[in-house]
Amino acid sequence: MKPVNPMKLMKPVTRKQQTVVVTGASAGIGRATAAMFAARGARVALLARGGAGLEAAAAEVRAAGGQALPVVTDMAEPEQVEEAARRAEEELGPIDVWVNNAFTSAFGRFTDVSPEEFLQTTRSTYLGYVHGTRAALTRMGPRDRGTIVQVGSALAYRGIPLQSAYCGAKHAIRGFTESLRCELLHDRPGVRVTMVQMPAVNTPQFSWLRTYLPRHAQPVPPIYQPEVAARAVLYAADHPRRREYRVGASTALTVMANAVVPGLLDHYLARTGFGSQQTDALPPPGGHGNLFEPADETKDYGAHGVFDDRAHGSSPEWWATRHRLGRAAAATGVAAAGYTVLRRLTPTGRGKH
Repeated sequence: MKPVNPMKLMKPVTRKQQTVVVTGASAGIGRATAAMFAARGARVALLARGGAGLEAAAAEVRAAGGQALPVVTDMAEPEQVEEAARRAEEELGPIDVWVNNAFTSAFGRFTDVSPEEFLQTTRSTYLGYVHGTRAALTRMGPRDRGTIVQVGSALAYRGIPLQSAYCGAKHAIRGFTESLRCELLHDRPGVRVTMVQMPAVNTPQFSWLRTYLPRHAQPVPPIYQPEVAARAVLYAADHPRRREYRVGASTALTVMANAVVPGLLDHYLARTGFGSQQTDALPPPGGHGNLFEPADETKDYGAHGVFDDRAHGSSPEWWATRHRLGRAAAATGVAAAGYTVLRRLTPTGRGKH
């Protein structure tokens, strides 16, 4: 008779008992995600580089009803990530959910971004996910239980101009995750990994990333609030059997268009992708951003960026996905939104830059 794994007999962890690690937790999607986990009673370890933003995020977690453990961590440094994971388990309990979200990057043509800047983007964004996944799996693996959520992007499928370093990192994360998923299914079926591909989100990154653009960077419309993305992350953490989730009609449309007419999309983005990623305002002074140093070390920027007046607080396409409407219905909704999205992608009254 096959011996019973004692881990299988353990009582399932409830949402209120969960220990969750969120990277990039000081702002944007990570901060909104941490607060939502806390609202249902989770114990949350918050990892980020910026001290002021991290402490403010921890205060929000406590106010929402959760237990917070802020840990200043550079995800590009595997030793720091391992130490943060050790502290999370020691002070909060066994990790049930690990959310990889931290990143940094630079806006500009590939030829404007130096080798050092490209390397730093890759280390923080792609390798940061690798280090986070390794730290989580080291602990989840022996228990054969846990969930890793990779916060991705439509740009994991479709590269766009002026973001070559970021697009490359997001593509790499998707490939890495697919490989890892196969290994887990073979070796550790109780550990799940899923990916959530995000649309444009109103986060502070567009005011603090390093930039070589002549005007202030913006997310390609339509823009969604961080809470829309955070709700998707929580749902993915609760339902990790699905290999991937896509948030927003713009994400679904981008993935579909790239699969069907990638060459046409090349030409379309060459024509529209420069203007659609810039506002009419001047970029922040200096333009040095948070590539090598955190922007929120001494100042808290909050979860939201500067596009509140244009950002959507909900996503009908995500609602349809979450409520398991048929593929045909979802496809119809994406198609109906397609013309509007493409129109929004097209800049008006702006020259080439």
